[in-house]
Amino acid sequence: MKLIIQRVARAAVRVDGEVVGSVEKGFLVLLGVTHSDSEAQADKLVKKLLGLRIFPDENGKINLSLRDVGGALLVVSQFTLYADCHKGYRPSFVDAAAPEKANALYEYFVQKCREGGFAVGTGVFGAKMEVELINDGPFTIVLEETA
Repeated sequence: MKLIIQRVARAAVRVDGEVVGSVEKGFLVLLGVTHSDSEAQADKLVKKLLGLRIFPDENGKINLSLRDVGGALLVVSQFTLYADCHKGYRPSFVDAAAPEKANALYEYFVQKCREGGFAVGTGVFGAKMEVELINDGPFTIVLEETA
């Protein structure tokens, strides 16, 4: 499982021109699932994500967590995080999990974040989405948990 985490001032995701999820201060999380991923891996990533201290404190030091700043999450499924571009110019997506598995783990991940006490907006799994964000920093982190 792979996460691209962007600290944002605000972000929104639209489907067919309608906002389906949004967040003010917090994280935009792009989530990719591969074949061997499990709920145990999702649990580890949720714990790491919710504990990340990547917001500045009163002295400007990167020291505060999402909870410390009253932030929220916008989680968007993105199978293209498992694109393989080693051969040719057209990416292969054979490393991305099948939609049924990917959606189940995506929903599980979102639920675990909500159980952690956070407001969580989402995209629409499998839909063509437009994601708009104001990256705060910019600050972007990649987290990956492999089997």
